[in-house]
Amino acid sequence: MVKWFQKRWLDAKGATLIEIALYIALVVIVCIGVVTALGGRLESVFQTIIDSL
Repeated sequence: MVKWFQKRWLDAKGATLIEIALYIALVVIVCIGVVTALGGRLESVFQTIIDSL
């Protein structure tokens, strides 16, 4: 996947770079939304792991 991304990034020009930047921004926004929505659950999972260590 890294090679695909590097090829796309290096071969991209103009509007394609903007499209790639928008895709990356969308993925980041979705990730932030998921982490925010599941924050409490994730915190309890990590706390359980810490407690078991």
